[in-house]
Amino acid sequence: MSIENLARTNVRELTPYQSARRLGGSGDVWLNANEYPIAPAFQLTAQTFNRYPECQPAQVIERYAAYAGVKKEQVLVSRGADEGIELLIRTFCQPSKDAMLFCPPTYGMYAVSAETYGVERRMVVAKQDWQLDLPAIADNLDNVKLVYVCNPNNPTGNLIDPDDLRRLLEMSKGKAIVAVDEAYIEFCPQASLAGWLSDYPHLACLRTLSKAFALAGLRCGFVLGNETLIALLLKVIAPYPLPTPVADIATQALSSEGIVLMRQRVSEIATHRRWLQQALQNCAGVEQVFTSNSNYLLVRFTAARQVFNHLSAQGIIVRNQHQQPGLSGCLRITIGTRDECQRLVDALTTANETCQERM
Repeated sequence: MSIENLARTNVRELTPYQSARRLGGSGDVWLNANEYPIAPAFQLTAQTFNRYPECQPAQVIERYAAYAGVKKEQVLVSRGADEGIELLIRTFCQPSKDAMLFCPPTYGMYAVSAETYGVERRMVVAKQDWQLDLPAIADNLDNVKLVYVCNPNNPTGNLIDPDDLRRLLEMSKGKAIVAVDEAYIEFCPQASLAGWLSDYPHLACLRTLSKAFALAGLRCGFVLGNETLIALLLKVIAPYPLPTPVADIATQALSSEGIVLMRQRVSEIATHRRWLQQALQNCAGVEQVFTSNSNYLLVRFTAARQVFNHLSAQGIIVRNQHQQPGLSGCLRITIGTRDECQRLVDALTTANETCQERM
């Protein structure tokens, strides 16, 4: 029997999540992974690399709890928010019996993680305005133990109506955990549901240092939830999820000075986003630039494939979203530096000229 045949059937047939790095590409302007474009500077202070780290580094937990406005018992730290996604599935969903529900177009790892663990993926496509289709969700909650909602949503950039989120939490009481992915919440902190935890014991919020904190390479994320939920996740998480250097840098990033710097980045990105949105609206071949509450813009082009290829040839890498429901012709563009944004706009001008020549 071959090694492949020894693998579980669902893994053999699985299409893995196509991360930005996995897709690759050759360029020098990377606008495809929603990263901050400039690396922050940190110096390691911890040197005890001969010892295993704490399972849940106390200072990281304390500082993140203070930042998020919750109790330290309501915080779990993980290897990026992606590990939090998997922990929730492993904790609450029984393979081949339970289901998880998600609402595309949205982040692809929810579906991939569920499939990896043999959990049914139940898809309820969002409405045309990318808001939740609550009646359809209600009709599909049988055997669902976990519902994922991304807010602001990736890749569309919109905020989910808070009244709809509250209705979702009400209809799922006693049935399912509602996990709200707040990876981009620093760009719209008023939309966070962390303040709702006391009202809803089945609510979990996923967070990360990858976006506004400019630490995608650190792989440090968080799950916020009530004490009972966090205690259950602690039964499942690996014994040493956060390496000592990661905890060291995360602690520094969550200092008062680090949070000030993060908010400066958010302001800077918002300024660049406004400029780029206006510039893109004036570019020929752009059908629509969607409003965003995050560090990226979703843009629909009349000739998206040609534009994508042209940008790649110019060394500018963006993210093609055409396979997501309702996103035909759409590219997602991370907000880079002001110079990178200008280079993108200049390249789009030549892309339009090239497309016209080929018509």
